[in-house]
Amino acid sequence: MRYISTRGQYRPVTAAEALLTGLAPDGGLYLPEEFPEGAALNPFTAPGLTYQQLAGRILALFLSDFSRAELEECIHQAYGGNFATPAITPVTMVDAKLGFLELWHGPTCAFKDLALQLLPHLLTAAARKKRLDREIVLLVATSGDTGKAALEGFKDVPGTKVIVFYPEDGVSAVQKRQMTTQEGNNTFVVGVTGNFDQAQAGVKALFTNEAFQREMAAAGKTFSSANSINWGRLVPQLVYYFKAWFALCQNHSLAPGETFNVVVPTGNFGNILAAYYGKKLGLRLHKLICASNRNNVLTEFIQTGVYNRNRQFYQTLSPSMDILVSSNLERLLYDLTEADPAQIRAYMGQLQRTGCYRLTAAQQERLQEEFWAGFADEGETTAAIKDVYARYHYLLDPHTAVGYKVYRDYLEATGDDRPAIIASTASPFKFNRGVAEAVLGAEAAEEADEFALMKKLSAATGVAMPAVLAGLPDQPVRHRQVVAPAAMEETVRRILGL
Repeated sequence: MRYISTRGQYRPVTAAEALLTGLAPDGGLYLPEEFPEGAALNPFTAPGLTYQQLAGRILALFLSDFSRAELEECIHQAYGGNFATPAITPVTMVDAKLGFLELWHGPTCAFKDLALQLLPHLLTAAARKKRLDREIVLLVATSGDTGKAALEGFKDVPGTKVIVFYPEDGVSAVQKRQMTTQEGNNTFVVGVTGNFDQAQAGVKALFTNEAFQREMAAAGKTFSSANSINWGRLVPQLVYYFKAWFALCQNHSLAPGETFNVVVPTGNFGNILAAYYGKKLGLRLHKLICASNRNNVLTEFIQTGVYNRNRQFYQTLSPSMDILVSSNLERLLYDLTEADPAQIRAYMGQLQRTGCYRLTAAQQERLQEEFWAGFADEGETTAAIKDVYARYHYLLDPHTAVGYKVYRDYLEATGDDRPAIIASTASPFKFNRGVAEAVLGAEAAEEADEFALMKKLSAATGVAMPAVLAGLPDQPVRHRQVVAPAAMEETVRRILGL
């Protein structure tokens, strides 16, 4: 299988090359030249598959230049004792037709682990395959969870360095502590005095700076990406949607031939795009429900066909979704435009120049056939956490709570009560202040120290906090650097000794 750029101005490449470079040289995102057939992937022809076995079947469809042995070794290293449950991504059904797909049982307690525990092994295998003798420099912009997951996944992996930029005041205290205490001789964490979109723009500028790339090559180094723009980040995310389908069928929530809905809280559009690609592969999905927080640029886009980032940026209880430029949307646009790279270039040019573009009526119709969208403000997010705890004695983090509120809106608007899965993207203890305020009340949540609050929340609810979070206060801070967005290139030069 070969991979092409959404912008159509670069030659097709192998899967290994697409993974290693992350972003195409023309600024586009890689996607398969032809989408594979996956009809045999269903709970009735392949029952009882473990997560690892299912991952092997799905990855083999997309990474055809990797041998079965190579993929099995990567999967074995990625999914094992580093996850808190053998199920890897269990589904907790809270009633007969609603379940939460728990994606936070990995080492950083967020859904990014499902891809970023695997990606380092795929990249090192790809480097061997391409006989690459350069140091791979992972350059990452994060809104909170990707950064820590990338740091943990690539920690001390030979032949790599990891440089993570995060918005200094735009992540939770737990997220910041996870990153700034990161161990590893090859890890570098830098705060940015701006928001995530500024950090992401700085990283993209470095990826597309040809002079800088030549300088890197002369020094024996090459950039790659651990952000969701990398196809190697996206493909592993298909696995857990299939695993959820299998779980619904095994617990008899779904009969043969029936479809279900999936609700995904998303900012950069990668997680819900994986579900969309799963549907193309045969996943029995009806509607993809896109849930946004107060930064509801995606809600407006799906409802009106207009993408407009020219709006106020809000810092919210769900910081990993505080994004106004959703990078992965470009891949969906490729389908909406019926594979027209010229139209993609025009839309992306308009976005860069004016911050806005508008779909045609036909493209908007195709979009709304697949997607439904809504959003939750801060009060609604808090109310959702409180409601779910009161109904089911189940704790939601704020991102998942956004998904629950939008799910309730979808039910009211459509009456479509077929079985639904909500992607639960992070442990509630990663964002404990918002959770504690909803469950214990504002006065109880006034505890200044988030780690003390984490213990209070656990004691009051009887829900055990993840061991990896409980030990954070005892970890020394190792990374203290903070720079302006304009200083990101200089900072990378200094770290790499250029």
